[in-house]
Amino acid sequence: MSFLRFDPIFQERVWGGRALADWLGRALPAGRPIGESWEIVDRPEAQSRVRDGEFAGQTLREVIEAAAERVMGPEWERTRVFPILVKWLDCRERLSLQVHPPASIALSLGGEPKTENWFVARTEPGAAVLAGLVDGVDAEKFRAALANNTAEKLLVRHETHAGDSVLIQSGVMHAIDAGNVILEIQQNSDTTYRVYDWGRVGLDGKPRQMHVEQSLACLTANRAPAPRLLRAGEAHDVLADCAEFRLRRVRLAHGAKLEIAAREQPRLLSVVDGRLTANDAGRAVVARGENVLLPFAEAFSFVADEATTVLVTENFVRP
Repeated sequence: MSFLRFDPIFQERVWGGRALADWLGRALPAGRPIGESWEIVDRPEAQSRVRDGEFAGQTLREVIEAAAERVMGPEWERTRVFPILVKWLDCRERLSLQVHPPASIALSLGGEPKTENWFVARTEPGAAVLAGLVDGVDAEKFRAALANNTAEKLLVRHETHAGDSVLIQSGVMHAIDAGNVILEIQQNSDTTYRVYDWGRVGLDGKPRQMHVEQSLACLTANRAPAPRLLRAGEAHDVLADCAEFRLRRVRLAHGAKLEIAAREQPRLLSVVDGRLTANDAGRAVVARGENVLLPFAEAFSFVADEATTVLVTENFVRP
């Protein structure tokens, strides 16, 4: 079994653009603002489909049901969903101010918790993210700021540059500003509560639905620490280490090897800059922008064709 490569699932978003075509060479649907490319997903409403190899044409769900032990490990129940969702975000415009419910109240709100990491791959001048509230802000103060259209002043703003990374845990209020292309590694969830949308209308020309009461409940229940933006120039090998996953950054010089042992755990490999070639008979290339699943049962060896930066997602298989 080789690594699993999937066809992307493009999502139209009012804040999206065409960067995934211009920068990654993706063939996007014509004339539509594409904000997200779901790279690896196992959900009822969206299924990644294997591009080539032994399981070509099958969905990720079908692969796990047929070969759970080989792909995920001997303890994985074949009916369990794949726990991670990987997506590219093209934030041509600012996203809504939003929050994902903490695990402590997600079920009561009818949603799913969603901890996510943003790796900033490309920016335009002035790009930023809003991540977490300034000290001393509670639900009452935030509600008042919403009424006065001053909520943005209560968010911590970080300018962003290529190579920056930030972990956003469930319960943290946040927004991504315009001018970012981001690789998002997240829990397998699609619950988002919008609390403010800057006066914007949706693709249908109508105001988008807001979830003010749910958002304020998340703010009150939140126990996650304030996010810290890790700068590209800082010597961080581990970008995120939370209950849901660990994310490592691996920088490879031209000709360097990346070795992944067999029968440890499944991993995800994301090339955010440069290019890798599999060091085997197939010599398959993993180019910038690609995200692949490395099954549990196999060992892998890659060689960097040039200076390359890789993200490795692991520790997402839990008892």
